[in-house]
Amino acid sequence: MDFSLQETALDIAALRAPLAHAQAGAYASFEGWVRDHHGGRSVTGLHYEAYASLAQAEGEKVIAEARSRFDIIDIRCAHRIGDLAIGDLAVWVGVTAAHRAPAFAACRYVIDEIKSRVPIWKHERYAEGDATWLHPQP
Repeated sequence: MDFSLQETALDIAALRAPLAHAQAGAYASFEGWVRDHHGGRSVTGLHYEAYASLAQAEGEKVIAEARSRFDIIDIRCAHRIGDLAIGDLAVWVGVTAAHRAPAFAACRYVIDEIKSRVPIWKHERYAEGDATWLHPQP
């Protein structure tokens, strides 16, 4: 699977290893971390939930679209689910290509599409004690 949902910490070295190809001259990646603020509020942590079967299917569809749109060699994406602390890695995208421009473009495309289309919901916990569900938005 080129897209995965993971309940445990993302291992970047293991995720990146399958992307190594002799014909690759470029590697681009994106790491999304849990930050300590959102919308002017102090965030203490969050919880990700997904409609797993639909998220897997839509995530794979996004990866397939990137493969067809950009001149890339390989691509992977992993997204955490479950409880995460400030600073934890929440999402990772890695792309290899012969040249940097398509690697960067495909990486950007994938993270933008994953965030807007894949049914993964974020439950943010705030310093004031309340929490809010945030949904994918186009």
